[in-house]
Amino acid sequence: MREVRKFKPSTVIVHLLLIILVLINLFPLYWMVTFSLKNNDEILGYSYVDEATGEKVLVPPNHVGLPQNWEWNNYNKAMNTGNMGQYFINSLAVSTSVIAITVIASFMATYALTRLVWKGRKMMNKFFMLGLTIPIHAAIVPVFTILSKMKLLNTYAALIVPYSAFSLSMGILISIGFMGDIPYDLDEAAFLDGCGVWKIFFRVIAPLMMPAIATVGIYTFLQCWNELLFATIFVSSGKYRTLPVGVQQLFGQYTTDWGPIGAALTIATLPTMIVYALLSKRIQDSFIAGAVKG
Repeated sequence: MREVRKFKPSTVIVHLLLIILVLINLFPLYWMVTFSLKNNDEILGYSYVDEATGEKVLVPPNHVGLPQNWEWNNYNKAMNTGNMGQYFINSLAVSTSVIAITVIASFMATYALTRLVWKGRKMMNKFFMLGLTIPIHAAIVPVFTILSKMKLLNTYAALIVPYSAFSLSMGILISIGFMGDIPYDLDEAAFLDGCGVWKIFFRVIAPLMMPAIATVGIYTFLQCWNELLFATIFVSSGKYRTLPVGVQQLFGQYTTDWGPIGAALTIATLPTMIVYALLSKRIQDSFIAGAVKG
């Protein structure tokens, strides 16, 4: 016979609290998805005149409940009328390029700063960390001037170059923490086997930095995928416009169709959820690795 598993009251309370916490965190996603499937009457409420009594009847907004009429056409409007398809491709192209540049540049810089001995490396490390103290708003005018003189405005490079530059300092900071945990004995063993600097980096160090790649990748993705200020100022052409700017363009001057805006927000949020779902295990492993250091 199977033993009846008894749960302690404290365990039940902890599980109930965790379930409540999960529901609280999932509620904004539920609200956003149901919001995207409603029309303006459900979102804002409406009024009508009862023919039998002649009185005006007010129908309150349906904020939390499921849609009465499932407006799947809102996604079609967002993709076609709002041109969200093109903006999605632009954001994906920019984000992918920035992640690749940031990961490669930060890892190579970290390897040079932590594993190689050369004059001025401590000063260079401080120079990179100085980038963390510069507010993004303070750099708008000089960056805009540089991009204008280089004729890079209204191109993918107008976003890829600044995003990569501002993500590099954080990428190096994260990578230093991971690379510092790798024993130097591995470098020496590889060197004795005939590996040079490049082979040691790509064959020994890089494979051990996979958790750091996930961490830097997610951080960089969230930074550039949701960025609005640079994307609004440096790109005015619809050909290179990204999703946050595209969603902003859906707001009308006098009237706004809120359903397609909710659909556009859902489309913009979906890649973030997918990326985190695919790489969250790597980040958890990286936290565990840091916890058992030594």
